[in-house]
Amino acid sequence: MELVTRAVPPPAPKDRDIALEKAQQALLRQGITGIADMGTSIEDWQAFRRSADRGALRVRIMSYAYGLDNMVLIAGPEPTPWLYDDHLRMGGIKLILDGALGSRGAWLKADYADAPGQRGLPIIPSTQLRNIMSRAAMDNFQIAVHAIGDAANSEILDAVQELSETYKGDRRWRIEHAQIVDPAELPRFGQWGIVASMQPVHQTSDWRMATARLGDARLKGAYAWKAMLDNRVPLAFGSDVPVESPNPFPGIAAAMSREDASGQPAGGWMPEQRVSFQAALDGFTRQAAYAGFAEKRFGSLVPGQRADFLLIDRDISSASANDIRATQVLETWIGGKRVYVKGQ
Repeated sequence: MELVTRAVPPPAPKDRDIALEKAQQALLRQGITGIADMGTSIEDWQAFRRSADRGALRVRIMSYAYGLDNMVLIAGPEPTPWLYDDHLRMGGIKLILDGALGSRGAWLKADYADAPGQRGLPIIPSTQLRNIMSRAAMDNFQIAVHAIGDAANSEILDAVQELSETYKGDRRWRIEHAQIVDPAELPRFGQWGIVASMQPVHQTSDWRMATARLGDARLKGAYAWKAMLDNRVPLAFGSDVPVESPNPFPGIAAAMSREDASGQPAGGWMPEQRVSFQAALDGFTRQAAYAGFAEKRFGSLVPGQRADFLLIDRDISSASANDIRATQVLETWIGGKRVYVKGQ
């Protein structure tokens, strides 16, 4: 890492500011009014603050620190308050427990079906994971942990169960992705109020690969959105940008249909895990705000909340999943101010 740092110096503050402005413009075009930044460094935070000080920060940012050092350096002894009229807050920490399914880095309970002898590996040892989570929870930071494989998800569930004996109250522990879960463990998410932070477009891009990696028999708890809701699990949806497009409308369509843009597989992959339009919309709005302790400030168009809304080119409440996918944003409004007009 040191050699890479020497060869590729970090971006200058001016370059970060330009990149942040371009990122905001891209998000506003897609109708994104708020986003969770999963892995904020001190340099990122400073760029957010500079933008907000200039009055240029339009998108609301729920910030999660990249590791303990950044958490303490940025926020200090506790989560920051909401700053700049609810545009910025550091409320938690992001940890990564395993890798991706495609690279066989996801940590599984049994061997990969297409690679006998391989199960992936945990990135953080068990004791160290609990120590980091405990350190953050001690100061009331929210904890979000990336877990793809069923072994990784099981490890986080065990850790939350143990830590919940000490750290009481509304913690909203988050598992990011929760892609492959042992079906027997799905009820444990609801038992501890764990937020399943999932990305519907991952399912439509991954289903063939997931089948090859695990085989059909081990996928009963894979991308299991309906099962999460049935087990009273807070279900938040997102895009995983920049891995995927930030556009929420293909995500809503995927959550409803479990088909990709070409209609494959016909009828949806594991269609019993489809969710209703309302549940899909909630996942990208109200529940996404809840996942970041922001549900009393934005995420719903109700009295007392920030007036963040879109004007779009169709009524998605009665449209087919395929039509929803093609939705165009005409205007984006944040805090009652128009911040984007299509074509301008």
